[in-house]
Amino acid sequence: MRRRSVLAALGLAGLGAIGAFGAGELFGATTPAPAALPPLLRAGRTPRLPLRPAPAAVALPPHFFPPAIEKLPAVYGSISDLPGDGNLLALTVDDGGDADVIAAYARWVAECGMRVTFFLNGSLPGWAQHADLLLPLVQNGQVQLANHTWTHTSLPTLSDDGIRNDLSINDAFIRDTFGVEAKPYFRPPFGHIDDRVQAAAASIGYTVPVMWYGSLADATPITDADLLAMANDWLLPQHIVIGHANYPTVTYHFREIADILRSRGLQPVTLDDVWERP
Repeated sequence: MRRRSVLAALGLAGLGAIGAFGAGELFGATTPAPAALPPLLRAGRTPRLPLRPAPAAVALPPHFFPPAIEKLPAVYGSISDLPGDGNLLALTVDDGGDADVIAAYARWVAECGMRVTFFLNGSLPGWAQHADLLLPLVQNGQVQLANHTWTHTSLPTLSDDGIRNDLSINDAFIRDTFGVEAKPYFRPPFGHIDDRVQAAAASIGYTVPVMWYGSLADATPITDADLLAMANDWLLPQHIVIGHANYPTVTYHFREIADILRSRGLQPVTLDDVWERP
């Protein structure tokens, strides 16, 4: 069995435990009626790791340059990695449970030329709170915004109309807040998807479910050593790697993550850098 097939099987099997944070702590235990907006993140409900002093200021390594690659024709259907045998790496970041982590990602992207695709849940207030930091990066192409649904509900549990509604509310938030189109890319919460979900999403223009080929494993709290081990294992050519903007651990290691990419000759890209839009 190919390595990525094994990864997909293991990843989907373990997503129930990993995703419990998103379903319970971030969004509450129940799903609202399709026409209603879910409650925003309640103060004090998100468990946080202890804050630690910021590292001493250091000179930033050289910038990543924008990719000089020819875009491929628009892709349709599920993807979990980048095609071919190149040196590209797509870091994708989900959720947004901690507004400070969203802001830290934005500052990192701006400072070192990193490129990131955020699969955001617009019901989490950090995205609107830090729209001013993100908007210039969205406009210059370093940040791409894609749809992770509004409520972070497992989509196979919803009706067809519920699936379309959960994606559509989030779609409207992205367009209204940032002035960009998220379609055709969406990431199903917890990686839960089936043919019915895919058909319902495609009926409103979300034709590309984006899975992953490696993870930083930081949807829930993670130690520094474990996060760096995951980064070392999975930041590899042509991988789509998933991270989360929920806990601050990753923010303490942006420099190490950038150094791994540089030491391996990897070019960070967004999905829009690789594929044409339909």
